[in-house]
Amino acid sequence: MMVATVVGNVWSTKKDPSLEGLRFLVVRPFTLDGKDSAETLIAVDPLGAGIGERVLVVFGRAARHVIGRGHDIGFQCAVSAIIDEMELEGGRRVGPTADLDTRVK
Repeated sequence: MMVATVVGNVWSTKKDPSLEGLRFLVVRPFTLDGKDSAETLIAVDPLGAGIGERVLVVFGRAARHVIGRGHDIGFQCAVSAIIDEMELEGGRRVGPTADLDTRVK
């Protein structure tokens, strides 16, 4: 599992038939120091997350379960939750988007 921020959308006109009708997002791993990660991933999004929102991303069997199409799908990364708030060590609170971090009580 990984906490990530949605940074973009992906559209594809040609894809594996098992992926038809699925929405794809570009997500960037959340870092504790607040600096942008150099990494990005593509995740299936069955929940409707938007750009800037923080999400919980799962991989492998958990992702296939979230996608809901069984094990015969050509994808293993999916958004399983849209995060409302996180509390970190030391009492730091992180909001659903970066601009709300300092305002979360």
